[in-house]
Amino acid sequence: MSIPQRSRVAVVVVAAGSGTRLGAGMPKAFVPVSGATLLEHAVASIRRMEHEAQVIAVVPADRVDESRALLRSVAQATVVPGGASRQASVAAGLETLGDDVQTVLVHDAARAFTPTALFDAVVAAVESSGEGAVPGLPVSDTVKRTDAASRITDTVDRSELVAVQTPQGFPRAHLVEAYALATEEVTDDAALVAAAGHPVRIVRGDALAFKVTTPADLVRAEQLLAASSLTPSAATVAVPRIGLGTDTHAFAADGELWLAGLRWPGEAALAGHSDGDAVAHAMVDALLSAAGLGDIGTAFGTDDPRFAGAHGEVFLSATGELLAAAGFRIGNVSVQLIGNRPRFSGRRAEAEQMLSGILGAPVSISATTTDGLGFTGRGEGITAIATALLLPAD
Repeated sequence: MSIPQRSRVAVVVVAAGSGTRLGAGMPKAFVPVSGATLLEHAVASIRRMEHEAQVIAVVPADRVDESRALLRSVAQATVVPGGASRQASVAAGLETLGDDVQTVLVHDAARAFTPTALFDAVVAAVESSGEGAVPGLPVSDTVKRTDAASRITDTVDRSELVAVQTPQGFPRAHLVEAYALATEEVTDDAALVAAAGHPVRIVRGDALAFKVTTPADLVRAEQLLAASSLTPSAATVAVPRIGLGTDTHAFAADGELWLAGLRWPGEAALAGHSDGDAVAHAMVDALLSAAGLGDIGTAFGTDDPRFAGAHGEVFLSATGELLAAAGFRIGNVSVQLIGNRPRFSGRRAEAEQMLSGILGAPVSISATTTDGLGFTGRGEGITAIATALLLPAD
């Protein structure tokens, strides 16, 4: 297929993996989600980029013709057979770059719902700096280092860590040189480019650039697309929206307390289908309410076993994805916590930092009591009231 010679950007879409962990009985990129394969979804995002890009899809050798037929209605794409490894597949894609291409992005088809804006942001970062650019998100989980016997040996400072995504972008010369010099297999292209002596920087990633790896990820993708079909009208999204959410949980006889995204050792647990985190749950309701997307029970029902015992950050991260799909970004969230315990003030800053990191937006929390009145005053449970501001997505 002919290559548009005016393209200064190329995107190599890696779609040659077997996807054994997904258990779908076919290569992952060819699994359908809401009527289209992951490969089609991935390429559709690329075709909406600001700059016309040469699209190179690297697929299993026995699916080249099928891929050309699939992509014919989505984009003018070059389809080539992949190799025995991801690295070999990317190398095969690089061999077909057009003469005018100066910036190359490498993207995993399994990250099929990556927003077009992230592709444009990576291109802009590469072209403005002359360096590689890789999207990444802060790591919110506590990370432990272990020995061969799975015993904890150290706690890693997560402030120094990011979880990287694709597309990963580079000046063409840097990437081609890195592949020419490669002597061993690595997990991503940034590692090869860095090993060749070229700098690579991090740009802000996007929660929607998640990787479809397991059957649960497919369910998440279906929910995401279902939510996007209920996206509010452009007129609605074009103005700020405010939502209110509340949640109440009683203290339980056993278990451990999770509140505002934090674990509280020595405190009585809150009863609930998940972890009972009233602060996180009220925030979810406020965010969904502002977007007109229902409530936490609608989006994450108690009959769904995937959310049994889940911590608040799971619901908040998934809510952020639903909002992005609906055309919103989060302005801020404010929470009022009502209860006699735990003593919240000493960990307020920690909780705000944790929740702000999950949502990528400011979160503020205040706490009060009811002077002994009502069930919270008697120490029977906790109530949280949240207010959320949503803004149109950039």
